[in-house]
Amino acid sequence: MVRLVLFFFLWCGLVQAQQLNCTVTLNTQKVNNANQQIFKTLETAINEFVNKTDWTGQMLSQKERINCSMYITISSYSSDQFVTNIQVQSSRNIYNSTYSSPVLNINDKDFIFNYTEFENLTYVPTSFDSNLISVLAFYSYIILGMDADTFVPFIGDRYFKEALNIANLAQQGGYKGWSQSDGTMSRYFLINDLMSPTYSDIRQSSQLYYSGLDTMTQDLKKAKETIKSSLMNLAKLNETKPNSYLLRVFMDSKSDEIVSIFTGGPSITINDLVDSLNRTSASNSGKWQSLKY
Repeated sequence: MVRLVLFFFLWCGLVQAQQLNCTVTLNTQKVNNANQQIFKTLETAINEFVNKTDWTGQMLSQKERINCSMYITISSYSSDQFVTNIQVQSSRNIYNSTYSSPVLNINDKDFIFNYTEFENLTYVPTSFDSNLISVLAFYSYIILGMDADTFVPFIGDRYFKEALNIANLAQQGGYKGWSQSDGTMSRYFLINDLMSPTYSDIRQSSQLYYSGLDTMTQDLKKAKETIKSSLMNLAKLNETKPNSYLLRVFMDSKSDEIVSIFTGGPSITINDLVDSLNRTSASNSGKWQSLKY
């Protein structure tokens, strides 16, 4: 009986130690002629790896876990090599509401890895074991860090340091995405920019933005002013670091939400905001046109 009770508490502890509630989807439409069973096995393996790995040691209930998704499109498959891209998204609940706000939306087109069916996926922080494990672990920590920053500026550092360690170790594997030479929209620049004081305004603005969202049920007009201030701060950064990858990641994840916030409810002056948004995120200019002055 004692052993049974002990097992129960140990089991509960293991369950609570999970931090991510991640939906993993493999799109295999481009490789219809291949054996589909290995893709099902791979999808299950990734799902279990991301959701069952204890990334932080924190005890969280099911409702406290971060909702996220990883959508992997397989372009080609030969032997044990997979050529894919991965879209990573996450969201977090807003206080006193049923609304879930998007935090991260990123599409990584340089995801090539080797995988043998039924291969065990285990994250070891001190070594590079496979590009599959490294990329999944990297984005798991990015999700955790960006979510944490929406509550307190720079509290996500502990997770970003883990992601930076993964990136540094992964360079020895020779896969694209981990090196400075792989372009400005790579995992290398994503994590280095997140850790750089140069881009600290983005992380501070993220917390200010979410403090506005969290108070929308209390004072909607004041909340909109807070959100506006956070976005205006980003414009200042864009003047010194135009078209930065990190700023693009932020704006791409928030653009639809920004339009929704400022096209309903009590009105505030936004002509200066619209001009700022057009400079900060020109790729979303079509959306900014729908904002009402």
